[in-house]
Amino acid sequence: MDKFRAVADLIRAEGLLDGGSFVRPRPAPFEWIALAHDPAYVDQVFNGKVPEKVAREIGFPMREDIALRARCATGGSVLTGYLALENGIACNTAGGSHHARRLHGAGFCVFNDVAVAIKVMQADGAIGKALVVDLDVHQGDGTADIFQNDPDVYTFSMHSQKNYPVRKIPSHLDIGLPDETGDEAYLKTLEETLPELLMRERWDIVFYNAGVDPYENDRLGRLKLTRDGLGRRDRYVIETVRAKGLPLAGVLGGGYSTDIDELADRHVNLHRTARDVAEMKP
Repeated sequence: MDKFRAVADLIRAEGLLDGGSFVRPRPAPFEWIALAHDPAYVDQVFNGKVPEKVAREIGFPMREDIALRARCATGGSVLTGYLALENGIACNTAGGSHHARRLHGAGFCVFNDVAVAIKVMQADGAIGKALVVDLDVHQGDGTADIFQNDPDVYTFSMHSQKNYPVRKIPSHLDIGLPDETGDEAYLKTLEETLPELLMRERWDIVFYNAGVDPYENDRLGRLKLTRDGLGRRDRYVIETVRAKGLPLAGVLGGGYSTDIDELADRHVNLHRTARDVAEMKP
């Protein structure tokens, strides 16, 4: 949990903020979250009554402060989506809780912030079709579950096949990679896949889960990407999406280390790259 404050501090220290301050979201209200999740589960979280079985699947007991943090992260991804429509690109300093399914949370994820953001924007009429590009090391089973019957949202997950979750819920496109894939094979697969996905539909927005847990020294990663490989991945995704004129909304995704400063530095590459691409001359 400490990584989120460290990410914000590093973004400030590097001068990545236009105007010198963050754009702050409001905590996502019940009505927003219930667009993507079972209202009974949302009520349990809001009122601190999550059943013990569900809390075990999430990974921690539900407290008032944890519920508020989940609502703020979700509100952040909603705001990120709207700022991306307005500015072409925007990034959350949290988000990417892609294991939370329609019926309940799982895998340290309380609410699926990207799913909620897409549902809210669809309900508002701000977007029609959305593409989710999930490059966290873990498969995006919760996002796949929520959108499995939605013809206007396409979910793409490229992940470690032998990693969590054991029982995966099929995305519209899943690419499960072997352990120790490495930079070159990883990037080659991505470069062979992303352009075709961007051409499938006239997408109104792309949500990018930039999880940094594919890194070779991450506690939970198995794909053996280097820091250079992660950086090349982020730049390729952001540049390719923006070259098509599509808005891109970035979320942090997973990253696990006892060295919080190193982990924050890994995550902030998303924001550095987004700033670089946003400032490039057309």
